[in-house]
Amino acid sequence: MLRTLSILLALSLIVGVAFSQSRRAKSGPGQRWEDVDFQPARVIYRTSGGGGSRGNFNPWWAIDYPEAEMNFLPALARMTKMSVSEDSRFLDVMDPAIFDHPFLFLQQPGRGNWNVTEEEAARFREYFARGGFLLVDDFHGEYEWETFEQTMHIVFPDREIIEIPEDDSLVHVFFSLDDRIQIPGKRHLRGRGSDATVSMQGPPHWRGVYDPKGRLQIGINFNMDMGDAWEHADDPDYPAVMTGAAYRLGVNYVVYATTH
Repeated sequence: MLRTLSILLALSLIVGVAFSQSRRAKSGPGQRWEDVDFQPARVIYRTSGGGGSRGNFNPWWAIDYPEAEMNFLPALARMTKMSVSEDSRFLDVMDPAIFDHPFLFLQQPGRGNWNVTEEEAARFREYFARGGFLLVDDFHGEYEWETFEQTMHIVFPDREIIEIPEDDSLVHVFFSLDDRIQIPGKRHLRGRGSDATVSMQGPPHWRGVYDPKGRLQIGINFNMDMGDAWEHADDPDYPAVMTGAAYRLGVNYVVYATTH
């Protein structure tokens, strides 16, 4: 039975890749890919400074780019039957094009000092009212949490940020994420590969904001750096178990966002 299941899984992945590659459109980085089922959009926000690795220096909203997308999006295509773009799009929340993308990705809201005007907050609320999903990743420590929380209260003054419960659909929608591994940035690792240990500013938290019907609309990776795990997926110094956890969590977020 296990051998049969393995063969069926391998065939489904091959079909998924072929289906994806047959529908990919040609476009430049940060642009709209027309003929695909899924393309994420990074949220551009006002910030100063930035960072990066491998010789890249990006604004905080574009941290881990382009390697994170280069590694994760093909993996998403392999693991599902969706046709997936090869790149993300970069959009300010006031750009009407955000309504073409059911999945927004926002990184480094703490160090980037993410904040919104009342007009931008209203646009976010409209985006969520239409069924959009936001994933927030890569911020750490209580000071950065307070910065993020203050902005979220402007967007949703009447909604709580809560811990995502173990029985939430997100946890089991594609992969079963029973073992919630803390996903670090490479800078948080001490040692190399499978011998590496994690040194971060606190324990990991999978938090979220739900709509009145109990549907998760904002996923929040606090004291975690999923984008870094995607970026360093091909780095032998980054633990494979943590990259695997980041891929599975990312796939669950996308599948949840596109089916709920």
